[in-house]
Amino acid sequence: MARLVLYMSMSLDGFIAGPDDRTGQELGQGGFRLFDWLDDRMGDGPNGQVYREALATRAVISGRRTFELAGRWQGDHHDGVPILVLTHRVDDGDVPPGSARFVTDVDECARLARTAAGAGDVLVHGAGAAQALLRAGELDELRIHLVPVLLGAGRRLFEALGPDHIELEPVRVLQGRDVTHLQYRVRR
Repeated sequence: MARLVLYMSMSLDGFIAGPDDRTGQELGQGGFRLFDWLDDRMGDGPNGQVYREALATRAVISGRRTFELAGRWQGDHHDGVPILVLTHRVDDGDVPPGSARFVTDVDECARLARTAAGAGDVLVHGAGAAQALLRAGELDELRIHLVPVLLGAGRRLFEALGPDHIELEPVRVLQGRDVTHLQYRVRR
């Protein structure tokens, strides 16, 4: 069965975007620093390895905010894989482009993504989607790209999880240039 895997760059103080993230400033003030490691994405080192692993996923779940801030990826995230956008509501007439589809139920979204991915993994984008999937017990793995910077403010990855205790099992640590790639399995 396909695994749902969160891929997220994060500052050491827990932010995935700087303050004032919005259209035109999608990662907020100073937030683009979180992705400097992608300069090495075509190389043979750890940063290239992690990038290739992300591109090998066979479906995407994105939160609505991430989807919109990314310009809806013009309907194609990578290689035409299905994109499921987890959202609270769908407005009449709002039709997502390309292979994207809006889904309002967390469990249904996870089921559809797993089916679409087949034997591959599902890449999860966005703090809201990650939190919803964690709360529902659907997220299988977290791959955090920890960047040695303190943003001080912005959007936090784990801000609205609620009171439930979630245990993670360390799986792998890779040290790349300007980033430490951490991989955790969610314990059930």
